Amino acid sequence: MMDSVQVRVDAGVMTLRMNRADKKNALTRAMYSRMAEALREADTERSVRAVLITGSEQCFTSGNDVADFLQAPPSGMDSPVFQFMQALFELQKPIIAGVAGPAVGIGTTLLLHCDLVYVSQNAVLKMPFVNLGLCPEFGSSLILPRLLGPARASELLLLGESFSGEQAAQWGIATAALENGAAALTKAASAAQRFTQLAPSAVADSKRLMRTPGREELRQAIEAEGDLFIRRLRSPEALEALSAFMQRRQPDFSRFN
Repeated sequence: MMDSVQVRVDAGVMTLRMNRADKKNALTRAMYSRMAEALREADTERSVRAVLITGSEQCFTSGNDVADFLQAPPSGMDSPVFQFMQALFELQKPIIAGVAGPAVGIGTTLLLHCDLVYVSQNAVLKMPFVNLGLCPEFGSSLILPRLLGPARASELLLLGESFSGEQAAQWGIATAALENGAAALTKAASAAQRFTQLAPSAVADSKRLMRTPGREELRQAIEAEGDLFIRRLRSPEALEALSAFMQRRQPDFSRFN
């Protein structure tokens, strides 16, 4: 059985490849734990100059594996999903993402913490948190209104509207949109490799300078979102929405105020 997250270090680049094609790379607790472990390793391993996060040429990730999520929902900041968020947030080395196909939920919000993001033009990004009776996560409620303005951010976070890779590049969520998945992943790998030719401490210092303004505010937003997300998971609205998802029906929110 192949690893659902493939971790490889080659010529100074650590690649984290989500590899669960039969489930559209849906993320499980074990996958979050493996990626968090790899990111922490990348931060301390001198030979690693950059981290590349990707899926396949057809799919980045469909977000959380709902069945796995419901079996053991996150109960605190030490849960695997929040450990992954923290490891990605704290990583001092450059993070590059190569995105093709669906990028749902955390598949979109994690991109907000990458330094370079290359997407296919026909990638489909979506943050359907409210649709599932939940709330935004990973700092998206702070980052997106500032990046896109409150009106567009509301469309993406409150209505859960999807958007294309081309739009992601136009709005500054992605660095560039490439013609197809193969081109996006190739460009991302090429960009990651470029960091192996640069002075590592100069890269780290420059990244820190760019990330420092508002960093503590963002950290607090991530924690506040996480606390509320955990509470909302136990709400009747979320239970209805997640049950409807598993039963492949439309949720009924008519009885809620």
